[in-house]
Amino acid sequence: MKIIDSILTEATHIAAVRRDLHAHPELCFHEVRTADVVAQKLTEWGIPIHRGMGTTGVVGIVHGRDGGTSGRGVGLRADMDALPMQEFNRFAHASMHPGKMHACGHDGHIAMLLAAAQYFARHREFDGTVYLIFQPAEEGGGGAREMIKDGLFEKFPMEAVFGMHNWPGAAVGTFAVSPGPVMASSNEFKITIRGKGSHAAMPHNGIDPVPVACQMVQAFQTIISRNKKPIDAGVISVTMIHAGEATNVVPDFCELQGTVRTFSLDVLDLIETRMKQIAEHTCAAFDAQCEFHFVRNYPPTVNSASEAEFARQVMTDIVGCDKVTMQEPTMGAEDFSFMLQAKPGAYCFIANGDGTHRANYEGGGHDAGPCTLHNPNYDFNDALIPLGGTYWVQLATRWLSTLARP
Repeated sequence: MKIIDSILTEATHIAAVRRDLHAHPELCFHEVRTADVVAQKLTEWGIPIHRGMGTTGVVGIVHGRDGGTSGRGVGLRADMDALPMQEFNRFAHASMHPGKMHACGHDGHIAMLLAAAQYFARHREFDGTVYLIFQPAEEGGGGAREMIKDGLFEKFPMEAVFGMHNWPGAAVGTFAVSPGPVMASSNEFKITIRGKGSHAAMPHNGIDPVPVACQMVQAFQTIISRNKKPIDAGVISVTMIHAGEATNVVPDFCELQGTVRTFSLDVLDLIETRMKQIAEHTCAAFDAQCEFHFVRNYPPTVNSASEAEFARQVMTDIVGCDKVTMQEPTMGAEDFSFMLQAKPGAYCFIANGDGTHRANYEGGGHDAGPCTLHNPNYDFNDALIPLGGTYWVQLATRWLSTLARP
């Protein structure tokens, strides 16, 4: 493994910053203290910054040895927000704010990019500009979209943009990257079936919305099994059904809510269209009324082929080809997708280990051991900081040093 020596030397300091951020989590669009810490560190290292993009976003601007006159640029992105969760960990850097927790490792993503930033401040072995993008509100707020609306790519012109997320379960020292879809679109629906209430002993006097809902839920799965191509991935999950307040009363309405996930917008278009048709026609068949609402949150995260291959080559040079695997696409969603709709780029996974790193922390016991993302016992593995920082440095340096400008 080829870790940059100076990044390894500073890793303990960066880890302390990471743990401070973990102890002070902030939710989407409220990352004020977090942005202050990032801005203070970049300024301390002599890196010019731009603040306030996407509400609380920070962009660091690192010009190369040419002062950026070549006009070339590449973006590296880390997300900053925490989750509205109660942390169960008892170690010293556990969350100090009830109901808020860095349960997805965004504190670690910040740390890895800061490690690279510190190196770039001292070594500018490239021509062009590296843009360090510290993004707010990934967890449902669409902070990437908001930064783009605020002119991210106009104010900071870059040829490509890259993102990275820690991934629990695989051994530290491994990466995963693939071309094409790697994370799904995230969408929500809410369907209100309006019938006519009656006494449950005399249902013929009303229009019962509950059996309508039951027919609808079952029919939605035929979209997956009979409307879309079997080789195209898609998920429809009805996760909430709300109706009624008494055992002897047929309710006036029934409400269905849930999520839809796909790897392509074509499949998403198909599912939304068919769901609306099924919902409206099923209600009509039972003489009920239908209110159909479908909200598209995040589009699929789709890596461009050449940028994914470039990232794979950089990873291979750092850890060896046997430590770089193909990403298994996940139905989870990521708002880096908005950036990849606007620019070529790649979103990769860096392995967070099996969780046993947590056994050495104060607390031990049930706090230790493996855990997944969005888990109240999760903690980022600080062993990733020098590896992630090295990857960012090598990626950006090689991009600006070896590729011809498009």
